[in-house]
Amino acid sequence: MVAWLFAVGFLTAQCSADESPTLTDENRGEVLYRAQCASCHGEQGEGIKDAYAQPLIGDRSVVELTKLISETMPDGEPELCQGDDADAVAQYVYDAFYSEIAQARNRPARVEFSRLTVRQYENAVADLFRSFRAWGDVKEQRGLKAQYFNSSGFAGDKKVIERLDATVDFDFGEGSPDGEKIGKDEFAIKWEGSLIASETGVYEFIIRTDNGAKLWLNDERDPLIDAWVRSGDGMEYRGSTRLLGGRVYPLRLEFFKYKDPRAGIRLSWRPPHQAEQVIPTRCLIPEGSSSTFVVSTPFPPDDRSTGFIRGTSVSPEWNEATTFAAIEAANYAVAHRRDLTGIKRDDESRETKLREFCGKFAERAFRRPLSEEERALYIDRQFDATDDFETALKRFVLVVLKSPRFLYREARQGEFDDFDAASWLSFALWDSIPDQPLRDAAARGQLRNRDQIRHQAERMLNDPRARTKVREFLHEWLLVDQVREIAKDKALYPEFSEQLVADLRTSLDLFLDDVVWSESSDFRQLLTADAVKMNRRMADFYGVEIPGDAEFVSVAFQPEHRAGVLSHPYLLTTFAYDKASSPIHRGVWLSRNVLGRVLSPPPIAVAPTPPDLHKNLTTRERVELQTSEELCSRCHSMINPLGFPMEHFDAVGRFRETEQGKPVDAAGYYVDRDGKRIEFTGTRELAHYLAASPETHRAFAERLFQNLVKQPIQAFGPDRREAIRVHFEDHGCNIRDLLVEIATASTLAMRELETNTATASLSE
Repeated sequence: MVAWLFAVGFLTAQCSADESPTLTDENRGEVLYRAQCASCHGEQGEGIKDAYAQPLIGDRSVVELTKLISETMPDGEPELCQGDDADAVAQYVYDAFYSEIAQARNRPARVEFSRLTVRQYENAVADLFRSFRAWGDVKEQRGLKAQYFNSSGFAGDKKVIERLDATVDFDFGEGSPDGEKIGKDEFAIKWEGSLIASETGVYEFIIRTDNGAKLWLNDERDPLIDAWVRSGDGMEYRGSTRLLGGRVYPLRLEFFKYKDPRAGIRLSWRPPHQAEQVIPTRCLIPEGSSSTFVVSTPFPPDDRSTGFIRGTSVSPEWNEATTFAAIEAANYAVAHRRDLTGIKRDDESRETKLREFCGKFAERAFRRPLSEEERALYIDRQFDATDDFETALKRFVLVVLKSPRFLYREARQGEFDDFDAASWLSFALWDSIPDQPLRDAAARGQLRNRDQIRHQAERMLNDPRARTKVREFLHEWLLVDQVREIAKDKALYPEFSEQLVADLRTSLDLFLDDVVWSESSDFRQLLTADAVKMNRRMADFYGVEIPGDAEFVSVAFQPEHRAGVLSHPYLLTTFAYDKASSPIHRGVWLSRNVLGRVLSPPPIAVAPTPPDLHKNLTTRERVELQTSEELCSRCHSMINPLGFPMEHFDAVGRFRETEQGKPVDAAGYYVDRDGKRIEFTGTRELAHYLAASPETHRAFAERLFQNLVKQPIQAFGPDRREAIRVHFEDHGCNIRDLLVEIATASTLAMRELETNTATASLSE
């Protein structure tokens, strides 16, 4: 009542008798808001720069908003808005601009004109060149084809052994690979096949040998490492190159011994975010492959501010990067013109065939057939201007890769046709250009209905590029995509090492692959499964028995305490400090990424309270002490109760019953969007609640949707968010089915959106 009288007095003083609003129960919340809140939050909750800049939007329930208002608002004088007054203000704010429905009404989302993201650009250029080379399937067999020669050379008549080697990690000592067939004084070995790169980034390769060796990778001409002639006492040779995930790269390693006292060779690598290790069997295949052009030009990072990577901004730096990358690609095209085009230098119809090649190149780059005007601009003009075919080819590649038709996803106006559908599908599932089957389907007009589009999407999921995109998405969902280094206090965790961190990340990736690409592909298993992939080093560190020295095997790991990714040692280690666990990091991840809740940025930067400052307090007690201030409690009232159930796990993901001599308190709760409070104790109870929660299902489906299409889900209709959730649940929370459904539904929605837009334009 105090607030109500205050508001009446305030408005009466501000308005003449004729302008005074009629005060009713219906407008009570609005009157109170304008009197007590608008000066800091804005008339429409848009925020005031020097007061409270963040807009009043979010996903809390009216019950939660009422509680927040009664406890904290107006700032410094919460007693002015209590009881029914707080409830009225909360309801008004919720309906007027705070809720998702209000946000969609006040700021309708739309499909934004977008350029290729950095990853899409790199993939598109790589696949554009690779489309002119053989593209074999990745078969199940792993390892490298090995040929052993009873000579220091590779003469065919000296080959005595041909077999499959799982890895290259041999110490022959003073002997030979086979005492009966190969002499110990001189011999040679050639390993051939391909390397699978599951992640995009810079890979370092290392050869350790007392003898001579050369390594060719993704380049049949120049070796990445040339250690054929030994220099000094060197035994270690390194070379680095950038690779794109989801592709295989030709690999050849040659080795020889000639009168050296000992022989041995090891081929290792250091993948992105990992420690050095012998290249594992699972990343080697015996079949050869074609080389892939990988752009080395650095690009500025894409925008991530909306929760997904998108290409909606064009900066001078981005424009410059596309220019240098186009020059790099043009030089590559000229240097590899013979194997790309298949045209010999003395071919009398060389120019005609080269123009034909350019026509195919441009059509694949632009994702549609060329018009006669485009053919004249991009091809004929370049060849008519010079007699030097190399110059013409270089200019052609430059103008194509700098064209808006290549750089932008929606570079033309008009009806969304089958070629648009093919492009939409390929970028959704591969972040790249359409392949030949997609181009053929578009040319035949077979991408017009749900069944046709879904058929292609299902086919495309079998491509390694789809697997890489899904893994990249899951890394973003788990917040491990930006992890650079994990280090722990050596006094507390002396056995924790860089190599163990690499094993933990590999273990997580193998677990993710197992779930997603299993028959059921059940999302809920990501949260509830009790099996973990472990190798010997992990098993020793966590005290688990595994058979032999297996590379990675699936073991039931403390199933009474653990569940899925929530208790995976890599995540627990990542969401922790060097000495202590971090319920805040764990709770933030669960709030934002798993439940899809909106958290405002911290109002002030607060350093974590060091354990040494309160040696007798548990981590939970320190966090409660640190976040007890009113400013902190607004968000931490959600964050902390979600992070505390994981407190049975320390900074390296080991289970513990006590901390600082006290029993671990792993009790927590969550207040859902309907205002219902759910309580749980421990990680398993929390995980099983999340796995069954519609909020979790919707958050995952929405995040995946926006990751695939690089557009806000609201732009595809007000009911799209709920429709995707319902489909996900109705199909057993099948992740693969969800991928296909998102690709299919968004393609059909784009056709409808573009058709409606074109119709509206014609009627104006």
